[in-house]
Amino acid sequence: MPDPTRTIDPATAEDAALRVAVIVGSARGGRVGPSVAEWFTRHVGGRTDIELDVIDVADLALPVAMPGWDGLPAPAPAIQVAIADVSSRLAAAEAFVVVTPEYNHSFPAALKNLIDWHYVQWQAKPVGFVSYGGLGGGLRAVEQLRLVFAELHAMTVRDSVSLHGPWSALGEDGTPQDASVCEGAAKGMVDQFVWWGRALRTARAKRSYGE
Repeated sequence: MPDPTRTIDPATAEDAALRVAVIVGSARGGRVGPSVAEWFTRHVGGRTDIELDVIDVADLALPVAMPGWDGLPAPAPAIQVAIADVSSRLAAAEAFVVVTPEYNHSFPAALKNLIDWHYVQWQAKPVGFVSYGGLGGGLRAVEQLRLVFAELHAMTVRDSVSLHGPWSALGEDGTPQDASVCEGAAKGMVDQFVWWGRALRTARAKRSYGE
């Protein structure tokens, strides 16, 4: 996991590795999200320009009902600790990769819940997508997520990775069946958000976003 306390000198920001949170967005039983995330992190993990931190929504104890509305009480102390932990990891990230399936032409509720519990953590940072599912490869979920992240002042990169069943479905070893195509797409997407991530890191260091 990248060190959330690490500070980066703006003068050397161009060369420092980008801290990337890879978010596994499905909590459904029988999900393949962890396998997709494992393939992606294994494929790009050797790059020296990124540091990866995998956040799985299935491991988070985020309540659906949020405090502060209609007199709801604050979350229990254990839940507050869980929220603080994931919040600090998202805040430390300088870019995000969202691994998402497509459920009913959209993205999972557990993923939306994680997104909605946070706001400033997403701002002025790039977001890439690795999607999977059916003939569409999860692309309809990605298009809806682009709208959500735009509202949160994040910058979604143009290229994404999509695993279309059955042609690029994962094999028994967790590798896409059309590995060369998916690996090429992953490289292109990472190259894009590294460029944006470094540019936005430098911009945030010079002036806080929103000033």
